[in-house]
Amino acid sequence: QVQLVESGGGLVQPGGSLKLSCEASGFTLDAYTIGWFRQAPGKEREGVSCIDVNGDITRYADSVKGRFTISRDNAENTVYLQMNSLKPEDTAVYYCATRSDAHYYCSGDGSPPDYWGQGTQVIVSS
Repeated sequence: QVQLVESGGGLVQPGGSLKLSCEASGFTLDAYTIGWFRQAPGKEREGVSCIDVNGDITRYADSVKGRFTISRDNAENTVYLQMNSLKPEDTAVYYCATRSDAHYYCSGDGSPPDYWGQGTQVIVSS
């Protein structure tokens, strides 16, 4: 069964850190650009970060630049999102995503993701 599975979410105090993981099962991630997205209650889903197949190209939303780092370990079939200096406004459900035909790119060319994980909840609160 083809799946993307996120993990690593939780409750953290402002200024704290979390590391999210996105593990693929049923297929290998190494041919796919992977994006992290988030959706806060009452808000639209937004792109957070993106990494290309080799990890050479990464992109970040302005709101997380300098605080979040995306990386991948193709041998482990996993993409990570290290989140530091967390703020209450980072509270959201975080999703990883890709496109089944691999035509999703960090540049914005290609097509949007059509393959999503189930999400992991991040709550930043004191």
